[in-house]
Amino acid sequence: MIRKAVLPVAGFGTRCLPASKAIPKEMITIVDRPVIQYVVQEAVDAGIRDIVLVTHGSKSAIENHFDKHFELEASLEAKGKWELLEELRAIVPPDVNIISVRQSEPLGLGHAVLCARPVIGDDDPFAVLLPDVLVDDSDLSGGNDLAGMVDSFEERGRSQLMVEEVPHDMVHKYGIVAPEGEAPEAGAACSLAGVVEKPSRDEAPSDLAVIGRYVLPGRIFPLLAETPPGAGDEIQLTDAIETLRREEGVDAWRMRGRTYDCGHQLGYLEAILAYGRRHASYGAGFRELLTRYAGEE
Repeated sequence: MIRKAVLPVAGFGTRCLPASKAIPKEMITIVDRPVIQYVVQEAVDAGIRDIVLVTHGSKSAIENHFDKHFELEASLEAKGKWELLEELRAIVPPDVNIISVRQSEPLGLGHAVLCARPVIGDDDPFAVLLPDVLVDDSDLSGGNDLAGMVDSFEERGRSQLMVEEVPHDMVHKYGIVAPEGEAPEAGAACSLAGVVEKPSRDEAPSDLAVIGRYVLPGRIFPLLAETPPGAGDEIQLTDAIETLRREEGVDAWRMRGRTYDCGHQLGYLEAILAYGRRHASYGAGFRELLTRYAGEE
């Protein structure tokens, strides 16, 4: 059972400026909680119990969010605000560990993942979740997409890249996978022939885009340690994954839910719409607001 996940959160969040100038982009809220909390909950729901945050000195707000706030909890308890108190205590379940390591220099995603090596080790498989992307599994039964991808790793014994079908006229914005043979059905995996970064519409090998969820073996770490800087003079995770693909094969696992790119303003607004409409406390009122504003167009 895969019990560990790495969340790279050290980036400056330039796509989210000016909102991310003074606060981490991962702490920007969707309805009533920060983006990073949804991503951690996704991992927890998939059975992950050790969450490794690869962070930066300017991102202490993320660590504080997942830490116990004794004074605040004592104040809520004294005032009898039990519902709020339980919400705070539920941010991190008691059997989940939040572990922080520092990425001292911005040397790329591959380097960020490599920073977690002392915690993960070279023998244990683990998941990687990029916190810019929310994976919405609200309509699924029988476990979320990450859990399905973990199961696929354990059944097939190979690295898994989560992919999502995107409109063909948008393939130039993504890393697009080249399946070996037919593309997989939703909730299934197939072997990869490679990944093409931001291809033109005429050159795209499929409409399946990599969306920031990976399940990898511990042996990715020595590969990352030997990977020279690539695009942008950074250590690229995709370069080490390509080495894995040539040596032992890598799979694409096609998700069943949908994603929201919260690193982009329109994706962030769409996430608020999706999560706000069904919120237990605010959903009804939010839907009324949407109806009112739609009538003013």
